Formats: sequence, C-alpha cells, structure tokens
Amino acid sequence: NVQRDFHEDWIKEGLVGSYLGIEGPEEINRLQKIAVEETRLGIPLIFGLDVIHGYRTIFPIPLAEACSWDPELARRTASAAAAEATSAGLHWTFAPMVDIARDPRWGRIAEGSGEDPTLGSAFAAARVKGFQGEGIPGYENLAACAKHFVAYGAAQAGRDYHQVDMSAQTLHDVYLPPFKAATDAGVLTFMSSFNDLNGVPATGNHYVQTEILRGDMGFNGFVVSDSNSIGELIPHGFAADRAEAGRLAITAGVDMDMVTESYRWEIPAMVADGRLSIDIVDLAVRRVLRVKFLLGLFEHPYRGSVKDEARACLSAEHRKLAREAGIRSMVLLKNDKNTLPLRGSSQIALVGPLADNAPDMLGSWSFTGSPNAVVTIKTALAEECSNLIHVPCSNLLTMSIKEIEAAVKAAMEADVIVAVVGETAAMSGEAASRQTLGLPGNQEQLLIELKKTGKPLVVVLSNGRPLALPWVAENADAILESWQLGVEAGHAISDVLLGLEAPSGKLAASFPYSVGQVPLFYNMPSTGRPAGDFKFTSKYIDGPNTPLYPFGFGLTYTKFEYSELTVACDGVTLELSAQIKNTGLRKGEEILQVYVGDLVASRVRPIKELKSFSRVSLEPGRSKRVSFSIPVSTLGFYNSEMKYVVEPGKFKVWVGWSSAEGLEGEFTLA
Repeated sequence: NVQRDFHEDWIKEGLVGSYLGIEGPEEINRLQKIAVEETRLGIPLIFGLDVIHGYRTIFPIPLAEACSWDPELARRTASAAAAEATSAGLHWTFAPMVDIARDPRWGRIAEGSGEDPTLGSAFAAARVKGFQGEGIPGYENLAACAKHFVAYGAAQAGRDYHQVDMSAQTLHDVYLPPFKAATDAGVLTFMSSFNDLNGVPATGNHYVQTEILRGDMGFNGFVVSDSNSIGELIPHGFAADRAEAGRLAITAGVDMDMVTESYRWEIPAMVADGRLSIDIVDLAVRRVLRVKFLLGLFEHPYRGSVKDEARACLSAEHRKLAREAGIRSMVLLKNDKNTLPLRGSSQIALVGPLADNAPDMLGSWSFTGSPNAVVTIKTALAEECSNLIHVPCSNLLTMSIKEIEAAVKAAMEADVIVAVVGETAAMSGEAASRQTLGLPGNQEQLLIELKKTGKPLVVVLSNGRPLALPWVAENADAILESWQLGVEAGHAISDVLLGLEAPSGKLAASFPYSVGQVPLFYNMPSTGRPAGDFKFTSKYIDGPNTPLYPFGFGLTYTKFEYSELTVACDGVTLELSAQIKNTGLRKGEEILQVYVGDLVASRVRPIKELKSFSRVSLEPGRSKRVSFSIPVSTLGFYNSEMKYVVEPGKFKVWVGWSSAEGLEGEFTLA
C-alpha cells in the first residue's frame, strides 16, 4: 500500500478546511481531532466524497432510477446512501447531479435524470431531501451538492469538458429549473462546472455564480469548484496564472477551491497587495462556516464508527430497497407475442458478456461498492430455474468467434434465448464520451447469429446511456432495458424476466435511431417546415426523424386503455382528467404523462413540454379517473427581453403513455 500524505502539519496551521476522497471513520476522526483540538480556532473539517448512487449498497445509476418516474424512490435510496456514508464518518456528498442531458454521447448522462426539466426537477428535489433529510441535516444525513452549475450537460458534441453555447432563454427554460428545485429543497452546497458558457468558464462566471444563483435563485449555501476547475481557467485562456484564476473564481462566487490550491497559496498575497478585497474572502468564509454550523460539526465533530459502519452498510433492508429500485427502474422496450415473462418450464439459454458479470452491474461512480456484493443475472436466474444453460463469456470487448459459436450451440438446445449485452461500467460516467452508440465489440454479431437459430430472442440491455440499436429493435422478440442496477441487479432482472414482478419504467431520455440524429429530444422547437412527404421539409434522406424509442415510452405485462379526456382552464389552474382502464390479464402500473404545447407565442416554443405525471396501479379490468391540476404560471417561458411571461392564446394538451402518443385536447388562455 502507498502511504498517503494527509498533510497533518497543514491542518495544525489552519490551512485545510475540507478533504475529499477519504473513507473510514477512524481515519476521518483522527484528522478531525487535529483540526478541533490542535489548532488555534478549532474549526472542524468537512469530509466529502462522491456518493452518487449508493455508498456500500450500490443502487441503480441515477438515469435508470429516473426511469421509475418515482421521485419518492429516489429520496429513499439517497437517504439509505446517506445513512451508510455517515456511518463511515462522511459529512458531504458531491451529488445529486442535476444537469439536463440531451446528448447520449456524453458519458455523464448516466449520472442525471435525463432530458426533461420537469422530470429532472422532481428528482433533484427528491435526492436533496434524501441526502439531507427534510430539515437541517442530522447525524445520518449528508450535505448535498447540486452539480454542475451550469449547463454542463449541453457540452458540444457530447464531448466531456467541452464548450457550451446557448441562448439565455434556453438556459433559463431548460437547464436552470432542476438547480432551482434543488435550491428550493434546501440544498446546502453547489458545485461549479468545468465548461465555459457562451465564452465565460462557469467557475469564473460572476453572472451565473452570483447574479443567477445567489440573486435570482436565492441560494445561501456555499459553492465549491469542481476538481481543478479553478486551475483550468488557465488552459481555457481566461486567466494568466494560478493567482488570477483564484481571484476570478472567488470574485465570481466560488467559495471553496477543490484541488487547485489557488486559494490556500495565492489569496494572502492578493489581499496584502490590494488585488483582492478581504470582504470577498470573508464572505466566502462565512458561507463555508455556516454550512459547517448547520451540519452540527462544531457541537459534534466526530461521526461514525467501525461498529456503526458494519451495522449500516449492505443491510438486508438496504438490499431489499436496491432490489425494489432495480425493478422499478427497468423499461420494457419490446415484447412481441408476449415473449416475456418467461415460462417456468422453458429451457433458457443465458448468454452474453454481461450475464455473469458483477463489476459492470455497478455502473459508473461506484468505487465505494464491491463486486463481491453483487448478485449477477446468472446467479439469480439459477436460484429460480433448474433448466438454465449458461455459456460463460469473456469481456464484451474481447468476445471471440469461438465464444459466439458456443452461445449459438447452447441456444439450439434451449426453448428461449436470453442475451445480456450492453456497455461496461467504465464506458459511461466522467470522461467516457462515445462517438458511436451501438453495441461495442462483437455483441451485435452475437445477436445476429442467435437470431438465425429461430428461437425466441430476449435481449437484456445493461448500459449507462441510451443506445442506437435499430437491428436489435427490428429483430429481437423482446427487449428489456435494465441499465446498470447495482448490487441487486441479478435479482431485479430475474424477477422481471420470470414475471414475479412487472416492469413499469418509462424512458427518461430518448433512444435515437442513429447517432446522426443526436442531439435528439422530445421537446424540440417547432420548425417552419415540419417533416413531410414534400422534399423540402426538415428531415433526413437516409433515415427517420423520429427516435427509436421516445421519451416517456415503456411497456408492461398488461394493457392500458385511455379515454374521456376533459380539459378546463380558469386562467389560474389547468384542470385535466382522463379515464384509464387495465384491459389486460394481470395487475400493472402505468405512468400517465401530461404534455402542453403553446401553439402561437412571441418566441418559437417546443412542440410539447412535460408538465405533470402520475403513477397508477390497477387490477385487471379495473378503471380509474386520474386528475391533474397544473398552475397556469408553469406554462410560461422567457421572452426576447428575458422576462418570464405566460402569454394568452391557444394551447394543446396531451395525456398519454409517452411523449409520442396520448389523448389530445385544447384550451384557450384568455
């Protein structure tokens, strides 16, 4: 083991305010003791870590969890993660990531809640409340950190750390709402982003860090830079050296420097020679101290213990929650001839590089978890099926023709094929942008050869982003998007494949037909020449305009029928209701989605925008009328003068089962 330098001498001199990346209550409390008992001021340290979707119990990646359309589920998993992390002595998590992401080439789409600001805002607030608790954080709650401020999810060409160029209206209408939701939920910290925004790096951007965040949004916690994002003002060409980078960042409103060490070494000299006002430094210090006070660190600086950690982590209760979260996060994309659920008597050929793969079930940002804690798909199916034929396979990037042949041979002996394919955990997350969105390696070739057997082909996808899979969509008999589900991935997937549980998830991000359509999202603005049969309209000549699977899409093991839409608006509230009936043979859950389109406005508006959603559970043959009350104030936008307005006129509404289909109505706002 390499001996780490924790710079205890710096702590004694009062030169350290926080640490990141340290785990374990004994080490954390040892360093805390130095700060509290051996320094002049006795100011406690704050210890942070990237607890993104679980600490020891790894839950589904955030994008998967957003497909549950169940913010309360996200609150519960964040709360469980906080309980485990605080037992290990931690105080602060660098989560949730609330960036809107419309480009699946960007690897960090896995860490957020997809492409829509309404859905993203609901999950942002839920995760903040889960990490922090409903009020001021207690000893089983972490300080949350809304990141990355701002517009990081719009990095050009999906390339991580790249530039962002957008209108102020798009910034306010699309990318800021989840951050405002996090602020309203009481989030204690924000993290500035790596990207520039319209030519000004976010970490040195006074307009976004102070005028918008502190002024418009009313945030009163502290802002931490992303790792070395202050130092990166230099290669951006925005600052000449480390001192200038530090001055620009703290003046912009970034209160804490992560990694660069500009604040530690450069601020004293800049204050001494008049380049930086001490008032600005004092303001940043007050903000950081306030959060430490709210966390109770001055009264109770020592947190967690080895015994607490052993009791809290990977408990039976948390595993049960992980299994539930996995089940609710999956999206059934195709199910021809009711191929799923599998019949218990069927001989199942389980093939593919992710069928018995523990590490890649964890997904990105899961370094605090262990593959040893993961239940794989093969293990879980073997518990329930005595007639399982499993063919081992190497890494998906090195799968050989010989391994494909072995899988085909097993398929010939079986009644049905379950092929588990997708991405490794390392293929999404930070610094994991992709130029293509197909299945890596020989995985599609594996599926092509399996299809030739004539046996029913069930494709289980395990991945961290939407993929472009037109051949799979056309040729598989059933497709289950399982994402990367964490420690209980195998049990959750087995439960759904065997029909012990029914899938109910809906996509939080559109699946493109091809990478050439990207960026592709459901709430595109209206165009003067919508796609049509006439040549000179907005379309491609070599492929469809529409996605492979749209935002909000997802099937289940029963059928739902919608009818009797009513629409009424009194100028203050939009009242909607629709009848929904379970016309299938088993109980199921459906997520009703409400979209609104402003037909004529002073700025070009999206064709439709999600405004509300509701989950309904119905027994076979039962029906229910579901109502929605939507404030008219939420139907507005930022106009050309950057004023938020709700304009009168005609609006269209849709209530349905995806962004592409549903009952339609209209109303007029006087």
